[in-house]
Amino acid sequence: METEYVDLHLHSTCSDGYFSPEEIVKLAEKAGLLAMALADHDNIDGISRAMKAGAESGIEIIAAVELSSQWFKYADMHLLGYGFDYQDPYLIRALAEFQEFRETRNRQIVERVNQKLIDEQRQPIDPDAVSRLAGGTIGRPHIALALRQAGYVSNNDQAFDRYLVPCNVPKHYFPADEAIKLIHGSGGIVVLAHPPYVTRDRRKLETLVAELVDLGLDGIEAYNNGSGLEDTDWLIKLARKHGLVVTGGSDFHGDSGSMIEVGKGVRGIRVPYGCVEEIKVALRKIRFNSNISR
Repeated sequence: METEYVDLHLHSTCSDGYFSPEEIVKLAEKAGLLAMALADHDNIDGISRAMKAGAESGIEIIAAVELSSQWFKYADMHLLGYGFDYQDPYLIRALAEFQEFRETRNRQIVERVNQKLIDEQRQPIDPDAVSRLAGGTIGRPHIALALRQAGYVSNNDQAFDRYLVPCNVPKHYFPADEAIKLIHGSGGIVVLAHPPYVTRDRRKLETLVAELVDLGLDGIEAYNNGSGLEDTDWLIKLARKHGLVVTGGSDFHGDSGSMIEVGKGVRGIRVPYGCVEEIKVALRKIRFNSNISR
């Protein structure tokens, strides 16, 4: 029987992607995916739009978000939330506060980039034009696109190396324990995103995962762009050791020239539908236990 595929890690213009939620769903349909999850950074604004488009296209949509978190020395460690109530007032409020800082941060980055452009005797980029490019929350890739369109750089790597890294403003992060509580509180599960980007030291990763499991971690993104076949197998074994869910996704943003496509990550990584089934089983357990405790 032919394997059915999904993509559980996609980004739209609601965070730092280049395509709208509706366009992402269309790309998922074109790729022949059975299900997908829009996992924008610290933002759930696109979920209802994706849900509507998914209903029209016949694609199953999983509510998702990618939270920027931190656990001691591990800064900018990303945690994926799945299957939560995206209309939960507490979740909406917490993310709105986070987005407010994110918007302020990116405006400050634009200001720093513009000062660097002025020093180079170049015309500054228009912050409002960057907002229009984003179509939602401004991300650094949108600033990179504005720099490309102005002809100051030819690709994203140049934009980051020459402007965005030197002009960066430090991010804020959810402490990992708070991020996990936030998603659990709205009925979802929490998955460690692309573990090799957190650390490639397997001993350190084993220790970190054990600590996060104690905090309530529910899964590991074994199928990810940082993992080869051997790494994926190892991550699956690590997940099974702790009784965790296995997920995966392309981490598609839509960057020009990227090898990543909706439904296919680096090296052609594809994610089987079984990952969605694992998420559903974990969500049923959470809801069952929640009903018992009432």
